[in-house]
Parts: sequence; structure tokens; C-alpha cells
Amino acid sequence: MEIIAYKETSPATISSIDSIHAAFIGSLDKKQATREQYSRVLRLFFDWVVQCGLDIRNLSSADLIRYKHSIYAAGKKGTTAANYINVLRQFYGWAEAEKHFPNIAKNIHADAIRREFRKEPLTLEQTIQLLNHVEEHCSARDFAMMNLLLHTGLRCIEIARADVGDITFKGGKPVLMIQGKGHVEKDNFVILEEGALRPLQQYLSTRSNAKDFEPLFACESRNNAAGRLSTRAISGIAKTTLRSIGLDSKVFTAHSLRHTAAVNTLRAGGMLEDVQFMLRHSDPATTQIYTRFLDKERRLQHNAEGMLSKLYNTRRAACN
Repeated sequence: MEIIAYKETSPATISSIDSIHAAFIGSLDKKQATREQYSRVLRLFFDWVVQCGLDIRNLSSADLIRYKHSIYAAGKKGTTAANYINVLRQFYGWAEAEKHFPNIAKNIHADAIRREFRKEPLTLEQTIQLLNHVEEHCSARDFAMMNLLLHTGLRCIEIARADVGDITFKGGKPVLMIQGKGHVEKDNFVILEEGALRPLQQYLSTRSNAKDFEPLFACESRNNAAGRLSTRAISGIAKTTLRSIGLDSKVFTAHSLRHTAAVNTLRAGGMLEDVQFMLRHSDPATTQIYTRFLDKERRLQHNAEGMLSKLYNTRRAACN
């Protein structure tokens, strides 16, 4: 979308757009990064309004539908387009409450997005192969970390934020308190069953007198010994270990291990709700992608096309 400078429009329009934009952004009870994102998205919409020679005070639902089509025509991804439309819906809901103008966005919706994996989960056999390789060939830290990722589905940022003192107990069970994505406190947890806890304890035993405030997984380099691992470093360790068992593709990354934990839970007989709790999804629809993955896996393993091919070949052979 072309950006049109506001100096090309009338002073009245400039004042109206800028003041409404500032008031809406100021009303948002969100983190600064989110406010800045909303501001950018809304500014693009206002640019489009000016480009089309429209008045922000006299738009209709039909105008918003035109704008929606322009987003998709510009080649925006489905998730990006949905974000743009969500911002508009929030803006117009606010504008109506503030009595600026009616909510003309209430019936505007993004096109349906079919959630799919961007990264591939490992098969059960690959999971075991990875764990065996890391335990045998890598450091106690890397084994404890990769093992934890595969047992709990943690994100890299959650691993990076974890401290030694975050290992505690709830209801008699050992847990790791975590600060999830978008959270400012360590207000959630994953359960540390024996398979996840034992390698952690073995790794921590190699760090003499580790303090509660120190990072759970520390750097091993001389330049930053005992320093906190960055998310980039954690991703790099995961990528290296995946490559070590032949999974050298852009679809296999640290995030693949989160998917793997979810899919293997379902393979073990777990319910979708179990996966939702472990991954801490607020919306069950987000977790639904894992059942669709298993459906696709079953589709590939037990396919009608293969049955037909076998039937036809058998019958043709008999006829000959």
C-alpha cells in the first residue's frame, strides 16, 4: 500500500485523523510494543483513506470491505490480514463508545485461516533417536535442555527466562515455574516428571553452588561463563542437535520440539485438553491443529489410494 503524506490533504482532515489516532492508541491498555504495532496498522488504514479521497468521518461498511480486499490484493498473509482487521474492529468499537462515529466494522471479518504447522514435529522414532544421541554425544546441559523441551513443550523464550530457583513443588509434584510469552510474571508452570527432572538434577550437580537467581541453563563459554543463554543460542543448540540425526531442513527447528511434545502426548493416548494445559493455550482452537496433524499422518499411513492400487494389481494379475 502506498503511503500518502498528510501534508497533501486538508488541514481539517489532518487534525481529525491525527487526533483520533492519538486518542485511540492512548486508550489501549497494552504493552508498548503492541501499542506501536496497533499504531502502524491504523496509520496504514488512514493512509488508504486519504489515498482514496475519503473522509474518515463519513466511511461506510462498504468502504471497509474495499479496504479489506486491498489488504489481500497487496499479498498480505492471512495472519497479517487478520491482524489488520482485528485492529480496525477494536478501533471502531472504541470510536463508537467515545461517540466519534458508528461502529461500521462490527460485521467485517477476516477470511478463515486454516492453522497448519510451519515447523514439522518429529516422529516417535526420531524423538528417541534425538534423545539418545544428545545424551551420548552432548554436554549434560544440552541433554537436560533438549530433554526438557521434548517433555514439556516449552518455548525458547521460556527456557531462556527460567532460573534455578524456579524448580519448586505444587501439590507434591516438582514443577518449573515459567514466564510465558506475553507475560510479565512467572505465573504458570510445567510439571517435571522423573524423565524431565533427573537430567536437570544431574546437570545442576555439575554447577557448584548455583544460586536460585542464576539461569537454569547457563553459558559454557569462557567469555560469558554462567551467563544467561539467549533464545538465539537455545535455537542454535536445538538446530545443531537436529542436524546431528539428519534432520537438516528449515522445517525442523527448536519449535519443532514443542510440536513434538504435543503430538506425542496424543500418540500416548492423551486428550486434547491435556495438550492445551501443557502448552498453555488460552484458545482450544489453537490446540486443534495437533489432531489434524494426526489425521494427516493416518491418512498417509492408511490411504484409500494404496488399497485401490493393491486391489487392482491383484485382480489384474489374477486375470493374466
